[in-house]
Amino acid sequence: MVKLSVIVPFFNVQTYAPETLRSLRANAREDFEFILVDDCSTDGTADILRRSQDDIPGVVVLRHERNGGLATARNTGLDAARGQYLAFLDGDDWLAPGFYTELLARTEALGCDFVRTDHVQVEGASRTVHRVPHGRRDSVTDPREAILPADRSTSVDYPYAWAGLYHRRLLDRGLLHFTDGLRTAEDRPWIWRLHRSADSFAVLGMLGIFYRRGVASSLTQIGDVRQLDFIRSFDQVVRETAEDRDANLLLPKAVRTYCAIISHHMASIERFEPSVARTLKSLSSAALKRMPQPVLDEALDSMDVQRATLLRRLRRRPAAAKEATAA
Repeated sequence: MVKLSVIVPFFNVQTYAPETLRSLRANAREDFEFILVDDCSTDGTADILRRSQDDIPGVVVLRHERNGGLATARNTGLDAARGQYLAFLDGDDWLAPGFYTELLARTEALGCDFVRTDHVQVEGASRTVHRVPHGRRDSVTDPREAILPADRSTSVDYPYAWAGLYHRRLLDRGLLHFTDGLRTAEDRPWIWRLHRSADSFAVLGMLGIFYRRGVASSLTQIGDVRQLDFIRSFDQVVRETAEDRDANLLLPKAVRTYCAIISHHMASIERFEPSVARTLKSLSSAALKRMPQPVLDEALDSMDVQRATLLRRLRRRPAAAKEATAA
Protein backbone atom coordinates (compact mmCIF):
# COMPACT_ATOMS: atom_id res chain seq x y z
CA MET A 1 0.00 0.00 0.00
CA VAL A 2 1.21 3.50 -0.83
CA LYS A 3 1.10 5.55 2.35
CA LEU A 4 2.08 8.94 0.92
CA SER A 5 1.99 10.48 -2.57
CA VAL A 6 4.06 13.61 -3.06
CA ILE A 7 3.13 15.66 -6.16
CA VAL A 8 5.92 17.84 -7.57
CA PRO A 9 5.36 19.96 -10.71
CA PHE A 10 8.45 21.12 -12.62
CA PHE A 11 8.78 23.77 -15.31
CA ASN A 12 12.14 25.05 -16.56
CA VAL A 13 13.92 24.69 -13.21
CA GLN A 14 17.02 22.78 -14.28
CA THR A 15 19.15 24.92 -11.94
CA TYR A 16 17.14 23.95 -8.86
CA ALA A 17 15.67 20.54 -9.70
CA PRO A 18 18.76 18.57 -8.56
CA GLU A 19 18.51 20.00 -5.03
CA THR A 20 14.76 19.30 -4.95
CA LEU A 21 15.37 15.71 -6.05
CA ARG A 22 18.18 15.18 -3.52
CA SER A 23 15.78 16.22 -0.79
CA LEU A 24 13.17 13.76 -2.06
CA ARG A 25 15.77 10.99 -1.96
CA ALA A 26 16.47 11.93 1.66
CA ASN A 27 12.73 11.50 2.34
CA ALA A 28 12.20 8.26 0.43
CA ARG A 29 10.48 5.28 2.02
CA GLU A 30 9.27 2.03 0.49
CA ASP A 31 5.65 3.07 0.95
CA PHE A 32 6.12 6.61 -0.46
CA GLU A 33 5.72 7.64 -4.10
CA PHE A 34 6.98 10.83 -5.71
CA ILE A 35 4.94 11.94 -8.74
CA LEU A 36 7.08 14.33 -10.78
CA VAL A 37 5.07 16.26 -13.37
CA ASP A 38 7.11 17.93 -16.11
CA ASP A 39 4.89 20.75 -17.37
CA CYS A 40 6.43 20.74 -20.87
CA SER A 41 9.81 22.18 -19.84
CA THR A 42 12.00 23.52 -22.64
CA ASP A 43 15.34 23.45 -20.78
CA GLY A 44 17.17 20.43 -19.30
CA THR A 45 14.57 19.71 -16.62
CA ALA A 46 13.02 16.74 -18.45
CA ASP A 47 16.38 14.93 -18.69
CA ILE A 48 17.06 15.51 -15.00
CA LEU A 49 13.68 14.02 -14.10
CA ARG A 50 14.19 10.99 -16.34
CA ARG A 51 17.51 10.20 -14.65
CA SER A 52 15.90 10.48 -11.21
CA GLN A 53 13.85 7.34 -11.90
CA ASP A 54 17.02 5.27 -11.52
CA ASP A 55 18.18 7.13 -8.45
CA ILE A 56 15.15 7.72 -6.19
CA PRO A 57 12.84 4.94 -5.00
CA GLY A 58 9.15 5.48 -5.74
CA VAL A 59 9.59 8.07 -8.51
CA VAL A 60 6.93 8.33 -11.23
CA VAL A 61 7.58 10.85 -14.04
CA LEU A 62 4.66 12.29 -16.01
CA ARG A 63 5.00 14.83 -18.81
CA HIS A 64 2.57 17.34 -20.28
CA GLU A 65 2.71 17.77 -24.04
CA ARG A 66 1.58 21.36 -23.57
CA ASN A 67 2.32 23.74 -20.71
CA GLY A 68 -0.74 24.01 -18.49
CA GLY A 69 0.51 25.88 -15.43
CA LEU A 70 0.93 24.90 -11.80
CA ALA A 71 -2.73 24.18 -11.05
CA THR A 72 -3.11 21.84 -14.02
CA ALA A 73 0.18 20.07 -13.26
CA ARG A 74 -0.89 19.45 -9.67
CA ASN A 75 -4.20 18.04 -10.93
CA THR A 76 -2.30 15.64 -13.19
CA GLY A 77 -0.43 14.42 -10.13
CA LEU A 78 -3.60 14.10 -8.06
CA ASP A 79 -5.22 11.98 -10.77
CA ALA A 80 -2.27 9.57 -10.66
CA ALA A 81 -1.77 9.50 -6.87
CA ARG A 82 -2.34 6.24 -4.99
CA GLY A 83 -1.41 7.30 -1.47
CA GLN A 84 -3.52 7.34 1.66
CA TYR A 85 -2.07 10.80 2.31
CA LEU A 86 -1.05 13.47 -0.20
CA ALA A 87 1.48 16.28 -0.16
CA PHE A 88 2.74 18.87 -2.62
CA LEU A 89 6.15 20.35 -3.31
CA ASP A 90 7.25 22.84 -5.97
CA GLY A 91 10.09 21.94 -8.32
CA ASP A 92 12.43 24.66 -7.07
CA ASP A 93 11.91 24.07 -3.32
CA TRP A 94 13.36 21.41 -1.04
CA LEU A 95 12.87 19.48 2.21
CA ALA A 96 14.85 18.60 5.32
CA PRO A 97 15.84 14.91 5.51
CA GLY A 98 13.12 12.72 7.02
CA PHE A 99 10.59 15.56 7.06
CA TYR A 100 7.73 13.57 5.51
CA THR A 101 8.15 10.63 7.90
CA GLU A 102 7.79 12.92 10.91
CA LEU A 103 4.95 14.92 9.33
CA LEU A 104 3.05 11.74 8.50
CA ALA A 105 3.49 10.25 11.99
CA ARG A 106 2.25 13.42 13.69
CA THR A 107 -0.69 13.74 11.28
CA GLU A 108 -1.77 10.12 11.82
CA ALA A 109 -1.59 10.60 15.58
CA LEU A 110 -4.04 13.52 15.31
CA GLY A 111 -6.37 11.72 12.88
CA CYS A 112 -7.61 14.92 11.19
CA ASP A 113 -8.43 15.67 7.54
CA PHE A 114 -5.41 17.88 6.98
CA VAL A 115 -2.57 19.64 8.74
CA ARG A 116 -0.70 22.85 8.00
CA THR A 117 2.96 23.53 8.79
CA ASP A 118 5.33 26.46 9.06
CA HIS A 119 8.10 26.93 6.48
CA VAL A 120 11.45 28.59 5.85
CA GLN A 121 11.54 31.22 3.11
CA VAL A 122 14.83 31.35 1.24
CA GLU A 123 15.94 34.41 -0.72
CA GLY A 124 19.58 34.25 -1.69
CA ALA A 125 21.52 33.67 1.52
CA SER A 126 18.63 34.90 3.68
CA ARG A 127 16.49 32.46 5.72
CA THR A 128 13.22 33.60 7.31
CA VAL A 129 10.74 31.47 9.25
CA HIS A 130 7.09 31.99 8.24
CA ARG A 131 4.46 30.59 10.56
CA VAL A 132 0.87 29.60 9.95
CA PRO A 133 -1.24 32.50 11.32
CA HIS A 134 -3.13 30.29 13.75
CA GLY A 135 -2.54 30.32 17.47
CA ARG A 136 -3.44 26.75 18.44
CA ARG A 137 -0.78 24.14 17.69
CA ASP A 138 -0.99 20.34 17.71
CA SER A 139 -4.72 20.54 18.43
CA VAL A 140 -7.52 19.35 16.14
CA THR A 141 -10.18 21.95 15.42
CA ASP A 142 -12.91 22.93 12.94
CA PRO A 143 -11.26 24.53 9.87
CA ARG A 144 -14.23 26.90 9.44
CA GLU A 145 -13.31 28.48 12.75
CA ALA A 146 -9.88 29.41 11.36
CA ILE A 147 -11.22 31.64 8.55
CA LEU A 148 -12.11 34.64 10.70
CA PRO A 149 -11.67 37.36 11.93
CA ALA A 150 -11.91 39.42 8.77
CA ASP A 151 -9.47 42.12 9.86
CA ARG A 152 -6.59 39.81 10.83
CA SER A 153 -4.37 37.37 8.99
CA THR A 154 -5.74 33.84 9.38
CA SER A 155 -5.08 30.37 8.01
CA VAL A 156 -6.77 31.13 4.65
CA ASP A 157 -4.18 33.88 4.15
CA TYR A 158 -1.46 31.21 4.30
CA PRO A 159 -2.51 29.37 1.14
CA TYR A 160 0.61 27.37 0.26
CA ALA A 161 -0.50 23.88 -0.79
CA TRP A 162 2.96 22.44 -0.06
CA ALA A 163 2.78 23.55 3.59
CA GLY A 164 0.73 20.62 4.78
CA LEU A 165 -0.48 17.04 4.47
CA TYR A 166 -3.92 15.91 3.30
CA HIS A 167 -5.89 12.70 3.84
CA ARG A 168 -7.14 10.91 0.75
CA ARG A 169 -10.75 11.27 1.89
CA LEU A 170 -10.46 14.96 0.90
CA LEU A 171 -9.50 13.91 -2.63
CA ASP A 172 -12.42 11.47 -2.73
CA ARG A 173 -14.74 14.32 -1.70
CA GLY A 174 -13.49 16.51 -4.56
CA LEU A 175 -11.74 19.03 -2.31
CA LEU A 176 -8.10 18.72 -3.40
CA HIS A 177 -8.17 19.53 -7.12
CA PHE A 178 -7.24 23.02 -8.27
CA THR A 179 -9.04 25.25 -10.77
CA ASP A 180 -7.59 24.15 -14.11
CA GLY A 181 -5.53 26.73 -15.96
CA LEU A 182 -4.96 29.23 -13.14
CA ARG A 183 -1.41 30.56 -13.55
CA THR A 184 -1.15 32.36 -10.24
CA ALA A 185 -3.05 32.50 -6.91
CA GLU A 186 -4.19 28.96 -7.75
CA ASP A 187 -4.17 27.95 -4.10
CA ARG A 188 -6.49 30.75 -2.89
CA PRO A 189 -9.82 29.16 -3.92
CA TRP A 190 -8.31 25.82 -2.91
CA ILE A 191 -7.48 26.80 0.68
CA TRP A 192 -10.82 28.56 1.14
CA ARG A 193 -12.67 25.46 -0.07
CA LEU A 194 -10.69 23.26 2.32
CA HIS A 195 -11.48 25.49 5.28
CA ARG A 196 -15.15 25.73 4.40
CA SER A 197 -15.73 22.05 3.62
CA ALA A 198 -13.26 19.80 5.48
CA ASP A 199 -14.26 18.48 8.90
CA SER A 200 -11.04 18.84 10.87
CA PHE A 201 -7.53 20.26 10.70
CA ALA A 202 -4.56 21.09 12.87
CA VAL A 203 -1.45 23.26 12.71
CA LEU A 204 1.88 21.61 13.49
CA GLY A 205 4.78 23.64 14.79
CA MET A 206 7.47 21.95 12.71
CA LEU A 207 9.92 23.17 10.09
CA GLY A 208 11.36 21.28 7.14
CA ILE A 209 10.06 22.93 3.96
CA PHE A 210 12.37 25.43 2.25
CA TYR A 211 10.51 27.80 -0.08
CA ARG A 212 12.72 29.52 -2.61
CA ARG A 213 11.83 33.14 -3.51
CA GLY A 214 13.35 35.35 -6.19
CA VAL A 215 13.56 32.65 -8.87
CA ALA A 216 13.72 34.43 -12.23
CA SER A 217 11.24 32.07 -13.92
CA SER A 218 8.69 32.31 -11.11
CA LEU A 219 5.46 34.13 -11.91
CA THR A 220 5.94 36.23 -8.78
CA GLN A 221 8.96 37.72 -10.59
CA ILE A 222 7.31 38.18 -14.00
CA GLY A 223 5.05 41.14 -14.74
CA ASP A 224 3.13 39.67 -17.64
CA VAL A 225 -0.56 38.95 -18.16
CA ARG A 226 -0.43 35.60 -16.34
CA GLN A 227 -0.13 37.50 -13.06
CA LEU A 228 -3.65 38.82 -13.61
CA ASP A 229 -5.11 35.37 -12.97
CA PHE A 230 -5.44 36.52 -9.37
CA ILE A 231 -8.66 38.20 -10.56
CA ARG A 232 -10.16 34.88 -11.68
CA SER A 233 -8.91 33.27 -8.50
CA PHE A 234 -10.48 35.76 -6.10
CA ASP A 235 -13.65 36.04 -8.15
CA GLN A 236 -14.01 32.33 -7.47
CA VAL A 237 -13.35 32.80 -3.75
CA VAL A 238 -16.03 35.50 -3.47
CA ARG A 239 -18.54 33.61 -5.64
CA GLU A 240 -18.21 30.35 -3.71
CA THR A 241 -18.18 32.08 -0.34
CA ALA A 242 -21.38 33.92 -1.27
CA GLU A 243 -23.03 30.50 -1.66
CA ASP A 244 -21.88 29.30 1.77
CA ARG A 245 -24.37 28.82 4.59
CA ASP A 246 -22.41 31.41 6.62
CA ALA A 247 -21.97 33.87 3.75
CA ASN A 248 -22.94 36.86 5.88
CA LEU A 249 -20.07 36.06 8.26
CA LEU A 250 -17.42 34.96 5.76
CA LEU A 251 -17.93 37.37 2.84
CA PRO A 252 -16.36 40.37 4.65
CA LYS A 253 -13.14 38.36 5.00
CA ALA A 254 -13.16 37.27 1.33
CA VAL A 255 -13.88 40.78 0.03
CA ARG A 256 -11.35 42.46 2.32
CA THR A 257 -8.64 40.01 1.23
CA TYR A 258 -9.49 40.56 -2.44
CA CYS A 259 -9.19 44.33 -1.91
CA ALA A 260 -5.83 43.91 -0.19
CA ILE A 261 -4.49 41.87 -3.12
CA ILE A 262 -5.72 44.42 -5.69
CA SER A 263 -4.09 47.18 -3.65
CA HIS A 264 -0.84 45.19 -3.46
CA HIS A 265 -0.66 44.79 -7.24
CA MET A 266 -1.57 48.42 -7.86
CA ALA A 267 1.18 49.56 -5.49
CA SER A 268 3.78 47.82 -7.70
CA ILE A 269 2.10 48.46 -11.04
CA GLU A 270 5.36 49.76 -12.56
CA ARG A 271 6.73 46.19 -12.74
CA PHE A 272 4.06 45.26 -15.28
CA GLU A 273 4.36 45.78 -19.02
CA PRO A 274 2.40 48.96 -19.97
CA SER A 275 -0.43 47.09 -21.71
CA VAL A 276 -0.73 44.68 -18.77
CA ALA A 277 -0.78 47.61 -16.33
CA ARG A 278 -3.72 49.13 -18.22
CA THR A 279 -5.51 45.79 -18.18
CA LEU A 280 -4.82 45.42 -14.45
CA LYS A 281 -6.56 48.75 -13.80
CA SER A 282 -9.60 47.84 -15.90
CA LEU A 283 -9.93 44.33 -14.51
CA SER A 284 -9.55 45.57 -10.95
CA SER A 285 -12.20 48.23 -11.51
CA ALA A 286 -14.61 45.66 -12.92
CA ALA A 287 -13.84 43.28 -10.05
CA LEU A 288 -14.65 45.94 -7.45
CA LYS A 289 -17.98 46.58 -9.19
CA ARG A 290 -18.79 42.84 -9.10
CA MET A 291 -18.26 42.52 -5.37
CA PRO A 292 -21.28 42.75 -3.04
CA GLN A 293 -21.35 46.53 -2.71
CA PRO A 294 -22.51 46.85 0.94
CA VAL A 295 -19.80 44.38 1.97
CA LEU A 296 -17.24 46.25 -0.12
CA ASP A 297 -18.24 49.57 1.45
CA GLU A 298 -17.67 48.12 4.93
CA ALA A 299 -14.32 46.69 3.88
CA LEU A 300 -13.16 50.03 2.46
CA ASP A 301 -14.30 51.88 5.58
CA SER A 302 -12.14 49.55 7.69
CA MET A 303 -8.97 49.98 5.62
CA ASP A 304 -6.30 52.65 5.91
CA VAL A 305 -6.97 55.91 4.06
CA GLN A 306 -4.35 55.40 1.34
CA ARG A 307 -5.59 51.98 0.23
CA ALA A 308 -9.25 52.87 0.61
CA THR A 309 -8.80 56.00 -1.52
CA LEU A 310 -7.00 54.05 -4.23
CA LEU A 311 -9.70 51.37 -4.35
CA ARG A 312 -12.58 53.86 -4.35
CA ARG A 313 -10.94 55.67 -7.24
CA LEU A 314 -10.55 52.37 -9.09
CA ARG A 315 -14.18 51.47 -8.49
CA ARG A 316 -15.27 54.73 -10.13
CA ARG A 317 -13.00 54.16 -13.13
CA PRO A 318 -14.83 53.18 -16.36
CA ALA A 319 -13.58 49.74 -17.42
CA ALA A 320 -12.95 49.07 -21.09
CA ALA A 321 -15.33 46.30 -22.16
CA LYS A 322 -12.69 44.21 -23.92
CA GLU A 323 -10.28 44.33 -20.98
CA ALA A 324 -12.95 43.83 -18.36
CA THR A 325 -13.93 40.47 -19.83
CA ALA A 326 -10.35 39.28 -20.38
CA ALA A 327 -10.20 37.49 -17.04
